[in-house]
Amino acid sequence: MIQFFLDSFRWIVRNELVCVGLLLAITLGTWGFISIAQEVLEGDIHETDQKILMSMRTAGDPTDPLGPSWFEEMARDITALGSVAVLMIFTMTMAAYLYFAKQHWIALFVVSAVLSGALVSTLMKSGFDRPRPDLVPHGTRVYTKSFPSGHSAMSSLVYLTLGALLARAEPNRKTRALLLVVPLCLMVIVGASRVYLGVHWPTDVIAGWAFGVSWAAASWLILRTLERHYHLPVETTRDHSLDT
Repeated sequence: MIQFFLDSFRWIVRNELVCVGLLLAITLGTWGFISIAQEVLEGDIHETDQKILMSMRTAGDPTDPLGPSWFEEMARDITALGSVAVLMIFTMTMAAYLYFAKQHWIALFVVSAVLSGALVSTLMKSGFDRPRPDLVPHGTRVYTKSFPSGHSAMSSLVYLTLGALLARAEPNRKTRALLLVVPLCLMVIVGASRVYLGVHWPTDVIAGWAFGVSWAAASWLILRTLERHYHLPVETTRDHSLDT
């Protein structure tokens, strides 16, 4: 056990920027989620939630979202990118690829990170038991409680995790940056679509982002620590590609 912590400390020293970034994401994400959750439980943020939600509706007609009908349909297409079905397809496809590429440990990591995150998100929904917005008609079907947004949380977790996996094997810095920026954009538009369609309060979405980012960062930090200590065969085409 002592050797484990010594190895972990040496790895942190060698990979300072990566670790600092991951720890910062975990810290800010956790702090952000707790702060928003407290505001929601106390009801202090509800008026702001209402104002933002109604700002996305035509003045005088809360049943009509801003923009033409095709834009509303596009929002439904975008929100589907954060659905359970789509995220599971992406996750299992990546896991299968990694398994057949003999990256068994990292395939297990992907599935474990996503499933554990989904479980915690579901439990939190039941625990907070926040009702869905009732000011406007829902633009898509909903089956669970409102806080935190599962679409926002899981799209953040899945897309950031998969993006990081692809980025770590990419030798070009600009391409690596792109592989991390795209997941960030996806999580933003998925979350925004939930508010636009009237199925979530804005604070549900922000809390979902905070949880998803911190969970992905924590999972990645755990993987990298275990990899260094146990010399797991999870490196892909370029060793230490994420560390530079």
